[in-house]
Amino acid sequence: MHELLRRFRIAYPVIEIKLRTGDPEHAIAHVLDGKEDLSIAAQPANLPRGLAFKPIATSPLLFIAPLEQQLPNAPTSTPITPAEWANTPMILSESGVSRTRVDEWFRQHDISPRIYAQVTGNEAIVSMVSLGFGIGVVPKIVLDNSPLMDRIRVLDVTPELAPYDIGLFTLKKNLKNPLVDAFWSLM
Repeated sequence: MHELLRRFRIAYPVIEIKLRTGDPEHAIAHVLDGKEDLSIAAQPANLPRGLAFKPIATSPLLFIAPLEQQLPNAPTSTPITPAEWANTPMILSESGVSRTRVDEWFRQHDISPRIYAQVTGNEAIVSMVSLGFGIGVVPKIVLDNSPLMDRIRVLDVTPELAPYDIGLFTLKKNLKNPLVDAFWSLM
């Protein structure tokens, strides 16, 4: 995001940018509802009709655990058996691409996860995991930019969760807008 905004500012110094941050889960809905011209989010399995997507990056989804055990039931290493996974407190997104992928992973392994917390925002998952509340799943791009990165460990889980594509979204009809097209073209 930083690099994209920097390039845009250099190419179009007089265009004002209104930037909203928040839960990326709602980013696509805000574009579809006309509340935003553009958004950055993970690409869903099915792209809604009339929506354009331009990939920016791919981010693996990672299982993370606290670096040190702070609570007796929160492991710091990878659970091995389905029974170990079923007894492990999990901190997961309430919804979205990562939640869909982790739910599918548990289904494929015939595991009913013990969900300790469902949160909005990946940073909250990293925070709760770093405090020892359980194991979480977050995109690597979030972890790479987290100030808590040194308080967690990435678990070696196989098979890995499918990574997801992060990109720019807009309504196809918005691509006729010169301001939207200018931003879109910098990708």
